[in-house]
Amino acid sequence: MANPLRDRRTAADWAAAGQVIEIAEKISGFEQLMSIVGADLAALDAAKAPDQWRDSLVTGSLEFGFADARGKLPRVRCSIAATLHAVCQRCLEPFELTVECETDLLLLGLEEVAEGYEDQEVWELDESMLRPLDIVEELLIMALPFSAMHVDLESCTALSSEPDNREKMTTPFAALREQMTQD
Repeated sequence: MANPLRDRRTAADWAAAGQVIEIAEKISGFEQLMSIVGADLAALDAAKAPDQWRDSLVTGSLEFGFADARGKLPRVRCSIAATLHAVCQRCLEPFELTVECETDLLLLGLEEVAEGYEDQEVWELDESMLRPLDIVEELLIMALPFSAMHVDLESCTALSSEPDNREKMTTPFAALREQMTQD
């Protein structure tokens, strides 16, 4: 059976079919996303790089339909999540980063306008044919943080709470602080 994520149809065809696509794909099926994650992990020493990071799963669903009763405005409701491997920009150690995205997109051509649908994000299509995999990949890429970092302080070795480490750290304004406290 063919994978509907890779099928190409017009947005109106997807919506008219009321297509619901359940997603459970490895990151290796998303070329651009895999390239971004791979480039980030390439900065690590080979011993620190996580094994089988390409097997991380992208999960979720896409629900196609129409936003209006006349069937003129195709839309897709997206709920996507992935746990990707990343490098913390504070401590430069690998960690697992959860990326989630929930949105309701209007699928319109470049010149089309939808009055009264301000609650929905407009996805402008430059081609008449649409591949759901491209939507999923683009949403995940846009959801990636600019600088990936550990969420909890305990996991980040750069933010160690040990007092010895903080005392040894040199700051550019340490001399100024000493002068201010002496006065």
